Amino acid sequence: MDRTRLEAFSDGVFAVAITLLALNLTVKGPGLQHQLWEQRWSFGAYLISFAVIGIIWVNHHAVIKSIAKVNRTLLFLNLVLLLFVVLIPFSTAAAAQYLPVGGEDVKVAMAMYSAVFLGMSIGFGSVFEWTLHGDHRTVPLPPQAHWRARLRFVGGTGVYAISGVVSLFNAVIAFGLIALVAVYYIVERTPGAPDAESQPDK
Repeated sequence: MDRTRLEAFSDGVFAVAITLLALNLTVKGPGLQHQLWEQRWSFGAYLISFAVIGIIWVNHHAVIKSIAKVNRTLLFLNLVLLLFVVLIPFSTAAAAQYLPVGGEDVKVAMAMYSAVFLGMSIGFGSVFEWTLHGDHRTVPLPPQAHWRARLRFVGGTGVYAISGVVSLFNAVIAFGLIALVAVYYIVERTPGAPDAESQPDK
């Protein structure tokens, strides 16, 4: 399969997931200012999830651009990633709904929110791991750089796992940890990605 087709299909899934996020933001009737304040958690969860999906999209483009050819294994690994991407809107809505309420439900909601991001990170990490072996990359990454690249690429995986445990005790702190991962990946450049300035898109 041409890698362009893989990227186009993935882009469509990312677009749908981001669109579904916005559908959870609603206001009804009078008292708009009060409703906006009441939904502050919804807006916060929306911003974090939008940032995460956007970061995945940016890094996915960089990874796919570095691939020499697409095979069946990569297609299924990519589907695992997309499986969790399309679950982000649902888990975001649950987190936004129960964060203001508290109690046991918010613990379950935040544990699920963390689990979806953890699954997404593992899925994306598997795609990146696939690129490190054989002749899968157009420009192979030196073997001595593999572990450093892995740590940079899936550094958030451990934080998502921690946030899942923390959510059982304090959902707000778990929410903050997920937000910090988003900030980290906004700054962090995808390891092994082609230099956008020296290698423009074709």
